[in-house]
Amino acid sequence: MGALVVDARGMRCPWPALRLARAMRDAADVLLIADDPQAGREVAALAGEHGWLVEPEPAVDDAARWRVRRR
Repeated sequence: MGALVVDARGMRCPWPALRLARAMRDAADVLLIADDPQAGREVAALAGEHGWLVEPEPAVDDAARWRVRRR
């Protein structure tokens, strides 16, 4: 089974991080897509608090992507 996709394009922080946190309640593998320049910092901070692994993926259409997994 693949990662749960959370499309947070058009949302400003803290919404992408909040959507990620909500998705991680039920999933162990999430692909977050966001176009807010602050999202990367928010995602890193949230992952650090919870011990999640964050792997950046290639951006598509000016939207950054992060694969977030439980350790």
